[in-house]
Amino acid sequence: MKHDAIDKRSVDCVISIAEQTLEVFQHGELLNRYSVSTARNGPGEKIGSECTPRGRHVIRAMIGKDCDPGTVFVGRRPTGEIWSPQLAHAEPERDWILTRIIWLSGLEPGFNRLTNVDTMRRYIYIHGTPYEKAIGKPVSHGCIRMRSTDLIELYDHVMPGTIITIIP
Repeated sequence: MKHDAIDKRSVDCVISIAEQTLEVFQHGELLNRYSVSTARNGPGEKIGSECTPRGRHVIRAMIGKDCDPGTVFVGRRPTGEIWSPQLAHAEPERDWILTRIIWLSGLEPGFNRLTNVDTMRRYIYIHGTPYEKAIGKPVSHGCIRMRSTDLIELYDHVMPGTIITIIP
């Protein structure tokens, strides 16, 4: 982050699917821009679509505060594993969720909240990935993937209740 004195209560973020970026703002001033990866299926809100949901969201939960970079999560719980190429080779089909989880919840009933479009029930996260060379390209299954170092920095500057707006 560019500024040391960040008031987490005044931070909000914008994720651009078109630009594959996550921007952090405080009082409307851009503090940082990160490259991300959103869904290979593009934008969309329906459960089962493997698309990245658009609209206004809120950080509902943050998981993994004191975990090491590369910590593997399953069901939002650390498995005790740290990602390695050997682990990836042993489980090539696994969708890796690493380092931290920032769980999003939609704020727009009928668009990204409730019924068959509920972001939280879709388990849409901002999370780390071992595929850092693919950051900047839409390759995820709906979540927003980040480099572990960037995710740790972001995690330290947001909190539950922070608004995340995802634009096409």
